[in-house]
Amino acid sequence: MDTISSKRLKCSKVETRLTFYEFFAGGGMARIGLGPRWHCTFANEWCEKKAAAYRAYFGGDELKVEDVANLNVEDLPGVPTLVWGSFPCQDLSLAGSGAGLRGRRSGAFSPFWNLVSDMVSLARIPNIVAIENVVGALTSHGGRDFTIIVDALVQAGYRVGALVMDAVRFLPQSRPRLFIVGVHSTAAIPVGLTAGVPHETWHTRSVREAHSRLPERLRDAWVWWTLPLPDVHIPPLSEIVEDEPTGVDWHTAEQTERLVGLMSPLHLEKLEKAKRLRKRIVGTVYKRMRPNEHGIRVQRAEVRFDQVSGCLRTPVGGSSRQVVVFVEGKRVRSRLLSPREAARLMGVPENYLLPLNYNEGYHLFGDGLAVPVVTWLEKHLLRPLASSCEAIKAA
Repeated sequence: MDTISSKRLKCSKVETRLTFYEFFAGGGMARIGLGPRWHCTFANEWCEKKAAAYRAYFGGDELKVEDVANLNVEDLPGVPTLVWGSFPCQDLSLAGSGAGLRGRRSGAFSPFWNLVSDMVSLARIPNIVAIENVVGALTSHGGRDFTIIVDALVQAGYRVGALVMDAVRFLPQSRPRLFIVGVHSTAAIPVGLTAGVPHETWHTRSVREAHSRLPERLRDAWVWWTLPLPDVHIPPLSEIVEDEPTGVDWHTAEQTERLVGLMSPLHLEKLEKAKRLRKRIVGTVYKRMRPNEHGIRVQRAEVRFDQVSGCLRTPVGGSSRQVVVFVEGKRVRSRLLSPREAARLMGVPENYLLPLNYNEGYHLFGDGLAVPVVTWLEKHLLRPLASSCEAIKAA
């Protein structure tokens, strides 16, 4: 066999060996994004309702429904190439409690990481760790929470870098998220995956400032991951929404009128401009608490007509559910975003089965990952890293 054929054979064999764990799996959107080159050998989710959606799509024999704090290293099979962890964001979110990593939900990072570090101490070393959360994790507690996460990875022997990736580069949804990717020091990083300086797209000001706050020993273990800029077709919001949706009803005229009544003069003018276009215009609305002209916080309805939806959020903790507004001349109609539309805004396949309950469906997707973002990260960073690691093992 010639050298080229031998290398091709080796590469094809390597691709079949990419295994991963998916912690805080939710409905499995990280798994969908990683794609068919990856085989999930273990998944964990504590919520039975989300686990039901996961099983409906994947089968889920590898899914263990349990609080991560109740797991131990003996529950984890083999040695995966990648460990994925999208731990709860509620205490790190700018709209959350501010409790940070000590919070009841985001504090799940600690038992999750204990499992990974236990694997490392037993020489069962995952070559790659990918952690996803809200951008607020960079500034929570003045950046101390981010430092704790980076320090945990470095102490376990990982070189670490972080990126902010916004779903709006792939989908009609504004959804920036933080991705922390660590590669163990025993693994090689292929040429071309890192840069000597940050990239303005992936390393936002908040990332650069978070990096500057790290102690020198952590900055020494830092890498600036680099990705190409996506050049993909982004469907407008009007192609995502349905004229005859399932799972939601149109608001009554009185309900729509009350919604419009919550708009400030700025947003009322946006609505009037849409009316003057005399064609079908689709927008979205979120209700938020804003100070009025007297400095008193009141509920406001904020509309946008830029063909991009606001960030999907879970309908808990006081967060409002996103409303879709259809404007056709003087006629204005409104309703809640449907579960299928929410799934499309996350890039979930059309054959993904939706929960029967509206709130369960909205919660599932509002708490999930934008699939094309994961796919881009997989193609341009995780897969090249994993293939290099596995090729070294196979050599």
